Amino acid sequence: MSRVAVPALEDRATLGIGMMLAAWLFFSMIDTSVKWLVLAGLPALQLAFMRYVGHFVISTWLVARGGMDVERFKTDRLGLVLFRAYLLTSSTALNFIALIYLPLTVTASIMFTSPILVCLLGWPLLGERAGPWRIFGILLGFVGVLVVMRPFGTEFHWAMLLSLNNALAMALYSILTRKLSGVVSTEIMQFYMGLFGTVVLLPTAIWTWTNPTTTLDWVLLVLLGVFGWAGHELLTRAHRFATANTLMPYAYFFLLFLSISSYLIWGHIPDAATLIGAAIIIGSGLLIWVRTRKRAVLRTPPGV
Repeated sequence: MSRVAVPALEDRATLGIGMMLAAWLFFSMIDTSVKWLVLAGLPALQLAFMRYVGHFVISTWLVARGGMDVERFKTDRLGLVLFRAYLLTSSTALNFIALIYLPLTVTASIMFTSPILVCLLGWPLLGERAGPWRIFGILLGFVGVLVVMRPFGTEFHWAMLLSLNNALAMALYSILTRKLSGVVSTEIMQFYMGLFGTVVLLPTAIWTWTNPTTTLDWVLLVLLGVFGWAGHELLTRAHRFATANTLMPYAYFFLLFLSISSYLIWGHIPDAATLIGAAIIIGSGLLIWVRTRKRAVLRTPPGV
């Protein structure tokens, strides 16, 4: 077991919500920066590597502050921690590739099927059965995805399938984060995430490496890892202070943040189908959230 202390869970919902909002702001800064850099000609897998190598350096320093004792880097949940890192690394790489071809608002809209998939996967993975209303919410969410993707129209792009894979990976990542919070320290989860992403993506980064041509591009390239570490640090810690059901609705601010940056930088305004599909997806996610909270209240004993 790691010697890094695992903080106990606390009931401080306001703090958890604030951390969640800040986390999604950092994530929007990653996607906006990546979109800028891929349009400048930098390879997507190089950017994915830089996102993790910076994360790795920061997280290693934080764990090693108390000494470079090997015991500090150990965890008895190593398998789950590494699988969690794999889910995020694969979704990051594929998302960065998707950003070459798709607007930020499209990738974000499809990604927000993740809370719906969490509900769908809750039965086989967590034993949480979905009632009729939540099943309706799941189906409604997939209708929203079809509206955004338009799979049988000329607007469909194969990169949308990468974003759909990202949503599935993020759903599993969310479930694992919830299971590991309060059991494995944030620092250890962050360390292995950075280590895994750095090692796996290093060969592709060497093969595809392209030097940025401007100072701004260099700054954004270096900051990718900082944004990634900060976002996941806040996201993981937020689950210490509030339940996943409390935090979930605030994830939709990610779409708002990306819409603002996309408009300010590229003047991009989402088309009607993207807006309608995003509204359906968000509505279905909120429906699932409301039903989940209602069931949780009904299960709570009087006086608790």
